Amino acid sequence: MGIMSGAQILLECLKKQDVDTIFGYPGGAVIPLFDALYDEQEHFKIYRTAHEQGAAHAADGYSRTTGKTGVCMVTSGPGATNTVTGIATAYMDSVPMVVITGQVGNALLGKDSFQEIDITGVTMPITKHNILVRSIDDIEGAVIRAFDIANSDRPGPVLIDIPKDVFMTKIDFKPRSIVQNNGTEKVIEEEDALIVATLINDSKRPVIYAGGGVKISKASQVMVELAEKAGIPVVNTLMGLSTIDRKAPLSLGLVGMHGFKEANLAVTQCDLFIAIGARFSDRVIGKKDRFAPNAKIIHFDIDNTEIDKNMITYLSYICDIKGSLEKVIEKVEINSRQDWNSTINQWKMPVACSDRDFVAKNIIETINKKYDEEAIIVTDVGQHQMWTAQYWNFNQQTNFVTSGGLGTMGFGIGASIGSKIGNPGKPVILFIGDGGFRMTCNELLTIAEYKIPILIVLVNNSTLGMVRQWQKMFSQKRYMATDNSDILDYICLAKAYGIKAKKVDNLDDLEDFVDNLGELSSPILLECKVDKDDCVLPIVPPGEAIEDFIADQY
Repeated sequence: MGIMSGAQILLECLKKQDVDTIFGYPGGAVIPLFDALYDEQEHFKIYRTAHEQGAAHAADGYSRTTGKTGVCMVTSGPGATNTVTGIATAYMDSVPMVVITGQVGNALLGKDSFQEIDITGVTMPITKHNILVRSIDDIEGAVIRAFDIANSDRPGPVLIDIPKDVFMTKIDFKPRSIVQNNGTEKVIEEEDALIVATLINDSKRPVIYAGGGVKISKASQVMVELAEKAGIPVVNTLMGLSTIDRKAPLSLGLVGMHGFKEANLAVTQCDLFIAIGARFSDRVIGKKDRFAPNAKIIHFDIDNTEIDKNMITYLSYICDIKGSLEKVIEKVEINSRQDWNSTINQWKMPVACSDRDFVAKNIIETINKKYDEEAIIVTDVGQHQMWTAQYWNFNQQTNFVTSGGLGTMGFGIGASIGSKIGNPGKPVILFIGDGGFRMTCNELLTIAEYKIPILIVLVNNSTLGMVRQWQKMFSQKRYMATDNSDILDYICLAKAYGIKAKKVDNLDDLEDFVDNLGELSSPILLECKVDKDDCVLPIVPPGEAIEDFIADQY
């Protein structure tokens, strides 16, 4: 291709990976890279966020909602360390992302130089792989390897660290033809499929436990076919929501700490527990020896490190989920399991609030009526996140973007930016609490500058709601450092950025707002003022079995 700098070579390599959208922030070590981008503006669209953490979360949201690999570019030192929370969030939730960091020149490495940090050392525990590129000759191989690793088997983030002098060095670049590894599809054997099918056929009270791996492997429809053919109820992890239509008779929704009674009791009383693409989080299993105590556990996953890590299985398969379930379906008998599903339905609890109370359930359901199909629902972390998980009617057309494993407050705004940029034709609704909003409201500048049409639903209870709930329920109401003062006017703040904003505190006004909303063509902040004493219920107290939940306010 001729004489090219390291920065130009990097961009050519990104083009080969079908990258055209980049989130980032410039700085000293990446000036040569951004200079090369100046000549590539017809191909690459650069979104400069207000902070590097926002760029990492935006790349994460972009990846989760497009099926592409999110790309983030930042400078060395503090620029690189500011992405750490975003990288860890992607790592915990198995999101393919490539983070490119600038580094001080090779001659300055290891000398405590200005804005030097060993970012590969810092991120080693929270990346699938990371690479320090010391030579221009290694750029192409590093990029190919990074994208391969990020997307193969269980996906995750990869970091590429490149010294400034490598960006500036020039060579006669001749692209190599390198075969990419797109992962291995390991489908279970016919005899194993028969064993699983026989266990299902013989079971009286089976349950499917569907996690985020079902979505990642694009196995949602196959999982539903198995459930429907065999009459198996489905419970979801937080990351597994939207793998089955929440309105479907077999869908029991969220399980675990904030799971509904019918979901938690179904797990407790089942005789066969089929875990698919899920990792048995502590928030799901509660007291370990009382989780599905009478069930044989079958675990399908692509990551062998998850097998028997938190729960001992009866059978486990390291496999491609979609292809493996297809084999099982062929051998499973048709069965409605009417008695089992009828019993589960009898466990359902009545709604605790009236349909006119201005509470999270009614707020979420009112907005849900407007956006019932093909919406992208993003949340931050806290009470609003759990309420959304409980009450939004997810289906396979809904893309649910939330921080599950790390529980990152401040995730929502950046993730919604990336989600909307990657999906300009779909409505993006962000549910966020006032605590997380305060952490990252600087990214309103990004939303305003790029005119990103997101509906931001600020569930404002003037407190760090989930922490306060725990203090209320488990710390004798000793509230410490949780309540937020009302000195900040969120409506004025939004309008300072040129963003439309409205505050509502009753259901009539909310319904009027939703009815007149029309198509989202510009960003809007909707502040919903709710009671700080409202709790996410049910809740399983820490260390208790998931059947020992609390269902009432006190």
